[in-house]
Amino acid sequence: MSLDGIPADPPVRYVEQALLGALLLEPLRIKTLGSLGPEHFSVAMHGALFAAMTALTPPAPEVHAREPVWITNLLERARPHARGLTAPYLHILADSCPEPSHAPAYAQMIVANRARLIIRAAAETLIQAATDPVLPDPAAHVLHRTDAVAAILDDLGGLFPSHPGSLPRTTLPLPPTRDTGVGSDAAGEEQLLLSTVAARPACLPEMRWLRPEDFTVPLHGVLYRCMASLTHRGDPIDAVTVLWEAQHHGLLASGATAREVLDLLTAPAGSPEHWGEQILQRSLLHHAHTTGLHIHAYTNDPANTPHQLITGSRRALADLGAVRARWQHATRPPSAGPPRTKPAPASRAGPATPRVTPPAVSTRASR
Repeated sequence: MSLDGIPADPPVRYVEQALLGALLLEPLRIKTLGSLGPEHFSVAMHGALFAAMTALTPPAPEVHAREPVWITNLLERARPHARGLTAPYLHILADSCPEPSHAPAYAQMIVANRARLIIRAAAETLIQAATDPVLPDPAAHVLHRTDAVAAILDDLGGLFPSHPGSLPRTTLPLPPTRDTGVGSDAAGEEQLLLSTVAARPACLPEMRWLRPEDFTVPLHGVLYRCMASLTHRGDPIDAVTVLWEAQHHGLLASGATAREVLDLLTAPAGSPEHWGEQILQRSLLHHAHTTGLHIHAYTNDPANTPHQLITGSRRALADLGAVRARWQHATRPPSAGPPRTKPAPASRAGPATPRVTPPAVSTRASR
């Protein structure tokens, strides 16, 4: 902040002034700027002035040295689109340029800033998609937004060369809090899955796409891990065998009682696959939300170069990709065709999701 409380201008503001000043001093430099366009500028007036520069034919050096033709034509062309643009401001721009021959470097800096803003906007769109409670098919919408982010990173990747030390060092925010409250849809669906699998465990080998870390309530995740361990060893599964396995996983030592564990496993309803898909979809949205927050944090760190932004963002998407692969496996029809883009058929879905209030048990903090 400056002394009068007004935020200081960002560095890109001075870079834009330096570039425009270079083009005012040496108009032919505009041919060295590559794909720079008016849309890359952060200040509307600067973008309008640059658009005028690209629309006009630069004067010959000898003409530019004798007459203010360039300045006059620019003012006439840009003023209708840049309210407040004056001849004195053009002189300020010219004085802001340390060296006109550095114009290509200034242009690359402006493109880099624009890339940062594009990645930030894509991250914000991903976050919005992952947290929108009214989307009819949230998983498909989130995956579409994820593909859009990946496409943007691919487009920008060719503009900035790689270099050593390309991983960002940004301190990332903690994952967002998940809905683990008693009586929530998440907790109720997780309890229904556990109860239904305990009653009909034959489905468990086909549900390897579901992981304990997908559960919002840590207690539920541990119980699911117990069931997976029993299945792996070929041991029988019911409420009592799961309880016995739970004590070997330290669950009873962490605050839960045997009666509470048994109560969690005694209300089967519907299809295990349906409840599993609901849990995995919620996990997919949570990971997408976390990925968006991480990418957004990278863009907010001015210490990151464009290549670091792209590298860090791609790594964040790769972490989400593992959950995405499990989701696509879970929702692929038995015919092994392409992944579904719509919810499971009603025959698998079972009854409408009830609001189940699990017994009050001690749970560890959510991830």
